[in-house]
Amino acid sequence: MNATYSPMHDDEPLLEIDEASVMRGDRLILDRFSLRIGAGEHTAILGANGAGKSTLVRLITRELYPLARGDGRASMRVFGRDRWQVSELRGLLGIVSPSLQQDCAADASLEVSEAVLSNFFAAQRLGLDHRVTPAMRERAAEALAHAGASHLVGRSLASLSTGEARRVLIARALVHRPRALLLDEPCAGLDMASRRRFMESLRGLARHGTTLVLVTHHIDEILPEIDRVVLLRDGQLLRQGDKAGVLTSASLTETFGMPVTVQRHGEYYSASLD
Repeated sequence: MNATYSPMHDDEPLLEIDEASVMRGDRLILDRFSLRIGAGEHTAILGANGAGKSTLVRLITRELYPLARGDGRASMRVFGRDRWQVSELRGLLGIVSPSLQQDCAADASLEVSEAVLSNFFAAQRLGLDHRVTPAMRERAAEALAHAGASHLVGRSLASLSTGEARRVLIARALVHRPRALLLDEPCAGLDMASRRRFMESLRGLARHGTTLVLVTHHIDEILPEIDRVVLLRDGQLLRQGDKAGVLTSASLTETFGMPVTVQRHGEYYSASLD
């Protein structure tokens, strides 16, 4: 990946959440949750299953909304705004997740190029009323090349391996040249080799100006380019700060509720249960 995608040029934070609470049914999933991610700040959000990570992702992507607050203040802003049309936000914040891959792969006839081009219209596939321009085709080809997926054109998404399909999803996200990528458990289902290749692709994007927000429960997926880590537990922000200060045995033990030992291997970290 040697092209430069649009970095965040202004000073508006990528994300500002101010004491947001989210209910699912009668259960409080996020409890007066506050978080700020600055422009260009590569960030990992780490927590156990049930910590609130998926709800936070859906809050950021505007699939869920926080409970109204009595003081009338905006409780959440993305790129400095509290109101977005979802299709408009998708042009600035690309999303890669296993659930999105499942949705796309469920359509057995969806071809790779169409899966990428359809994101110009915030759709899963092209419709009769969608006019694809030569510029769009050029951007799609460029995005596929940068994701290392050009050789997959002509195949159906359903026929691809998990790693191949994940690269197509990166290309789909990149057609808008987004300011940031939100990566929700992006390595789920990948074998060791595919996982390493995929992570190297993400490193290339980070080095060339795309802000990465990685949501995971695996410490070893935190890329060297990511220097800020946020720890979640029980719907609350437990700890945040620079990677070296947050990724400690004591912090991870508190996060996961079991004794954890953290080790550093060069630019990467790993964790094991005691």
